[in-house]
Amino acid sequence: MRVIDMECSIPKRSSGDGETPAARAPANPASRRSEAPERRSEAPEQRSEPPVRPAGYGMANYERIFRSRQAGGDTRPSTELSAYVELLARVGIVRALPFGTSNDEVAELLRDYPDRFIGLARISGLHGMRGVRELERRVREQKFHALGVSALVDGIPASDRRYYPLYAKAVELDIPVRIYSSMNYATDRPYDLGHPRHLDQVAIDFPELTIIGGLGGWPWVNEMVALVRRHPKLHLDTSAHRAKYLGQRGSGWEMLMQFGNTLIQDKVLVGLSAGLVGQPHETLIQEYLALPLKDAVKEKWLYRNAARVFGLE
Repeated sequence: MRVIDMECSIPKRSSGDGETPAARAPANPASRRSEAPERRSEAPEQRSEPPVRPAGYGMANYERIFRSRQAGGDTRPSTELSAYVELLARVGIVRALPFGTSNDEVAELLRDYPDRFIGLARISGLHGMRGVRELERRVREQKFHALGVSALVDGIPASDRRYYPLYAKAVELDIPVRIYSSMNYATDRPYDLGHPRHLDQVAIDFPELTIIGGLGGWPWVNEMVALVRRHPKLHLDTSAHRAKYLGQRGSGWEMLMQFGNTLIQDKVLVGLSAGLVGQPHETLIQEYLALPLKDAVKEKWLYRNAARVFGLE
């Protein structure tokens, strides 16, 4: 079974900076946005000190939630990159979206392994036209395949107008956008920044834009599924969630399992997130193959839907 992995941790390269987008996220994005220009122009000695926060506050709370991130753990594998690429091919992963990498690292991967990776240009909505110009350069010159935006990192919902220039450019470039669509565990920002309801307004305003709701909209799975059914160019992916739980009664994924096997079977993509969940790729693929789905639907989830969305066939 061929697989396109929507969230694949990649070994660090000696030439890469290894800095992840999440690591660059502000400790409190809301406070940064509300800082007035005159405040920023004050001399350093006139500025008040930021409040002292307890250990584990903000993004650091992810270390408590995910065992793979405890004590600052790195979810990226330590394997040599060439050996890792061979491993992916051996288990049937024909393409993968690198996760936890900078855009410059992804550009190197696309240069060295153009047929193995799908480039997701992660751009902040807070960067204005600078971000729009970066997106165009990444796509036209470095062959990136898609735009990625994150309410978790930026601290603003996907429907915020500051993302709209990026969405318009994505339509012009004819590329999809993957949007963070899930509850977040960072305790210094609202938990529902990634609620699927924000995708509704984006899809209304940009009917030509192909959208992927990352992380499946959990815990608002019913709303995510309903919106995917409602909007013809809206999809979802299952990143950060193990397939063995999707089919469990009471897990909250029942509506996805029902409609994902029928009415929206062409709109579900799979993210294995092996580094995050700490399991081998083979195990995670077998969990998808064991789901109570039609065989043709399993092939769509694991490969065909993503291949169509990214224009690979």
